Amino acid sequence: MKPRHTFPDSSRAVDAVDGEPFVIARAGKPLVRIVSIEVREGAEARRTGFMAGEISVPGDFDRMRSAEIEAMFEGDEVTLRDA
Repeated sequence: MKPRHTFPDSSRAVDAVDGEPFVIARAGKPLVRIVSIEVREGAEARRTGFMAGEISVPGDFDRMRSAEIEAMFEGDEVTLRDA
């Protein structure tokens, strides 16, 4: 199936309606509703590492409670205790 419209055509359609939602239809049946994305003013993008220096992760983090987890996989009843 070949697209009849390219991305630039779609972009011009969005510009033509000046940010108002619109519907794309085929044979009179609605297929897609296009709406703009609202971005709050002053909203900052999430950044990796934003908590650097604020928290500490134990060196054995990947092995914590491994005995309990293994027991659960083996079907044993496990009562988790505070670490």
